[in-house]
Amino acid sequence: MDDLHPAARHAGADTVPTATAVSAVRDAGARIGANIEQVIEGKHQAVLMGLAVLLAEGHLLIEDVPGVGKTKYAKALARSIDCSVRRIQFTPDLLPSDITGVSVYNSEDRDFEFKPGPVFANIVVGDEINRASPKTQAALLECMEERQVTVDGVTYRLEAPFMVLATQNPVDMEGTYPLPEAQRDRFTARISMGYPDRNAEIAMLSEHAALDPLETLRPVSDATEIRSLIGAVRRVYVSEAIKAYAVDLAEATRRASEIRLGASPRATLQLLRAAKAWAALGGREYVIPDDLQYLISPVMGHRLLLTAEAHVAGRTTGDILGRIAQVTPIPAEAAAAATHGTR
Repeated sequence: MDDLHPAARHAGADTVPTATAVSAVRDAGARIGANIEQVIEGKHQAVLMGLAVLLAEGHLLIEDVPGVGKTKYAKALARSIDCSVRRIQFTPDLLPSDITGVSVYNSEDRDFEFKPGPVFANIVVGDEINRASPKTQAALLECMEERQVTVDGVTYRLEAPFMVLATQNPVDMEGTYPLPEAQRDRFTARISMGYPDRNAEIAMLSEHAALDPLETLRPVSDATEIRSLIGAVRRVYVSEAIKAYAVDLAEATRRASEIRLGASPRATLQLLRAAKAWAALGGREYVIPDDLQYLISPVMGHRLLLTAEAHVAGRTTGDILGRIAQVTPIPAEAAAAATHGTR
């Protein structure tokens, strides 16, 4: 275990991944990321964030205006992994049973037979999730949190890996419903695609005009490899000082005068899980403060509710979280970890 971070040796050999395992995470992430970027131009950080959420066993919310590649990105990630993928187009008339499945009476067997819904897949692409009613959106709560679905009193387990990749339009656009707080809190991270830069958009016009690259995209990984990578990410070392720093960041959101609903304990847990995946994708067996500072906005931003005064002043969650990351003291032991290497 000489290839481990010095602090990690105290945790025991079975709690940290070997350098080889972390290298496998880094190499697989680079391979899958390069495959996705055949379809999505100039969005490397967004691609990397999606992979981090997948390996953190979380769910990703992609929010932006129509036409910037939200659904294409979700499909490209799903197609890059050879596993079961189902797509749900969320519409105002969609019912909860259209997502989870329904029990149908079988006249031959004289019994009810369960017909699984599209949520029974490794990767579920929820397109324009906020165009469905809150009641329908709530059909995802159990499966996203507990990896199971209960229909008519019977519980069905979902196969690992399981990830919901949802896209949504800004809530001020016509025909949208705001996601309930409990729903937003179950998404590990929220990202925005944004408009491509000029060169990327010109390249897109040249490469996508005749043929959609999504049609020719081939898997470069499979569910078995992803499960192995997830296992390595779980064992990435997190010191007690880093855990304390994560709690300090969360508590700072609860005390901030511009925030009326701060980060939940689930948000703190998701921040640490995402940081472990982020570290592994960078080839590290341990988490450093920089990981938390970089991830605080995508992981916590969509969970917070600002005060009316903050809205009037034009403040955003990104602004506030950026300030919190700057002013929250880093524990000395956590700061020492940064001297051993950065992303």
